[in-house]
Amino acid sequence: MPDPITKVSLRGGWGGSLRHVVQAMSVQFLTPLALAMTVAAGAWTYARPAEPQADRLCQRGYDLTYNLDFPEAIATFQQAITAQPKDPAAYRGVATATWLSILFQRGLVTVDDYEGRVTTADQNVPEPPAPQAGRFRTSIERALALAEEEVRRNPRSASAHYDVATAVGLTASYGATVEGRVIGSLRAARRAYNEQEEALSLDPRRKDAGFIVGTYRYLVATLPLPLRLMAYVVGFGGGRDQGLRMIEEAAAYPGESQMDAKFELVLLYNRERRFDQALRIIRDLQLRFPRNRLLWLEAGATALRDGRTAEAEAELNAGIDRLEHDSRPRAFGEEALWRYKRGAARVRLRNDAGARADLESAVAREGHAWVRGRAHTELGKLADLAGDRARAVSEYRAAVGLGTRGDDAVGIEQAQALMRTPYRSPR
Repeated sequence: MPDPITKVSLRGGWGGSLRHVVQAMSVQFLTPLALAMTVAAGAWTYARPAEPQADRLCQRGYDLTYNLDFPEAIATFQQAITAQPKDPAAYRGVATATWLSILFQRGLVTVDDYEGRVTTADQNVPEPPAPQAGRFRTSIERALALAEEEVRRNPRSASAHYDVATAVGLTASYGATVEGRVIGSLRAARRAYNEQEEALSLDPRRKDAGFIVGTYRYLVATLPLPLRLMAYVVGFGGGRDQGLRMIEEAAAYPGESQMDAKFELVLLYNRERRFDQALRIIRDLQLRFPRNRLLWLEAGATALRDGRTAEAEAELNAGIDRLEHDSRPRAFGEEALWRYKRGAARVRLRNDAGARADLESAVAREGHAWVRGRAHTELGKLADLAGDRARAVSEYRAAVGLGTRGDDAVGIEQAQALMRTPYRSPR
């Protein structure tokens, strides 16, 4: 999500400001690459269930989730519920895997999915499949009820407050991203933040309990000043460096939010242009979750942002090979995204024939408008390099049109700049 936060409009008065704050607070860094890098912050409570079998099943469930094996993950969490029916962690696991599978089906896959695009109001989005929506609601409501019951029994329990925070945080994220209820997510997002602060105050040694708070603090600090002040008014704290440090501590701490924090750092380090650090984490995650082919996509995209073009192509080649040998479902528009990314790398490498094949494949495939728009921009670059300025301008114009449809401010800006000044290959 990256950069939409810094590009929000200020129109709409207090109501508009609230909408922007809600989006920044509740949507967070949501990509199926992260596969659990959510406002739910780890979803698997750090107070492990008393039943060892349930503990093992929860761990297995999240391993499957990170590896894109959603049906198997849900089935495993349901086994954990059978083993320990009063532990909220397994119910949250079902809800998390269900929610992320919906986002995956919709094709929200990488950092780029949010860069330059922002929602300023509640959205008309497609209804999620009824079985998935029902499973999410039933699971998260049960998780929250069990957590709240434990808080009533033991109000000084950091674990119980953590459980409440993760449940209401996941509810906020689902409402904003799946149901398009941006405004309606404010109360849950604020409660998640407050409950996690309470958990941290009760047990400050638990660095994993700082993950949600750190994420919110970082996000608030990146808002424009009027929105930042509004976030303070509605109960959120700020602090860019402090927030990032808290997330880094969660990533280093051997707790259940460790992997989530690592995935989030991939995005934050990209945003901060700390590409070496992002790539180091991705390498570690590739070893840990080898069936998550999207890690190779993000490795290639990160290397490309850093100008390491040959490395980017190598990562994307490896990822496309994995994709072609993977019989599991694709995210919406996933193949177009892979081809666009590799085509962009090949444009820089002056592999014009290979780039054209990839980019033409990207624009011809089913995919998001922003992906096809940026692929047209790369085709325009090829035309400029070939001296065909009329063709180049036509491609850039197509990119602007698709970027407008896809709310891709970054892509539109790039295409418009190239309409004014022809592309020249970097040295």
